[in-house]
Amino acid sequence: MTAYEQLVWRTPLIDFPGYRGLRLKMESLQRGGSFKIRGAARRLDALTAEETRRGVVAASAGNHGIGVAAAGRALGIPVQVFVPTTAPEVKRNGITALGAEVIVQGENYQGAEDAAKRRANERGLAFISPFDDPWVMLGNGGALAEEILAEAPATKRIVCPVGGGGLVAGIADIVTSLGVAVVGVQPAGNCAMHQSLALGWALTRYDGDPTCAEACEGGVADSTFEVCKNQGVTTTLVDEESIKRAVARMYRLGFLVETSAAVALAGVFEGLIDPTPGTVVVVTGRNIDAERLDEILRTY
Repeated sequence: MTAYEQLVWRTPLIDFPGYRGLRLKMESLQRGGSFKIRGAARRLDALTAEETRRGVVAASAGNHGIGVAAAGRALGIPVQVFVPTTAPEVKRNGITALGAEVIVQGENYQGAEDAAKRRANERGLAFISPFDDPWVMLGNGGALAEEILAEAPATKRIVCPVGGGGLVAGIADIVTSLGVAVVGVQPAGNCAMHQSLALGWALTRYDGDPTCAEACEGGVADSTFEVCKNQGVTTTLVDEESIKRAVARMYRLGFLVETSAAVALAGVFEGLIDPTPGTVVVVTGRNIDAERLDEILRTY
């Protein structure tokens, strides 16, 4: 049995209270607490026998690392995960609990990725990108889009947070040819895909402002940018305050979401995305440190 078959759950698609016709794809209820296990499992299933024997190295803001660690444990593959200092403790602990080695290096995702690639090159290990990989895009976005359309074939638009672009590109590859629009939402101060689409080229190295949505920071890949450009993906931006307000609002509605997942929801709450019937928002994860959640709830 593949890691994908062992690990990945079909998550609920639910009506969102107070927004008639708007639905939420609850990847926050996915195994490991986020959608990232989908792409990680698909990628590790595709390793060669030699790559499997030697082990893999990943870079992650946290959730991708949890996914790679879970797939590695299921397949008996040694896993090392480089995370930046901004990675929440709950995500670091989740990776460690699954038997992977966590190496904290770099002040942001780019720093962690650079260190992970050096380790992979030095030791001859496969590097598992959280977005710049066709298997990851297929697992994270493609499989997710197929689930949404199978349950809700009248879907007209899918909205999701964007970091490196693997999720949004994977979704767009499946749905835009069917007439479904795709909208990506990013933090205003850390928005490589938004700026790349405006400029017409991929910002593969990108140092934006610090953001509470750590999974959305950093550059994009040439591959994800090209898909988004060619498939007509549009993007919108939300500020830090609106992201935190969205976390608090969702919590009081009974939903635990992490800050990076709240980015897309903030677009709806702030009136930047019209919640017309046929819109699906992907709620990407729930892994938020208790201290950060407490601080947000005390403030908002």
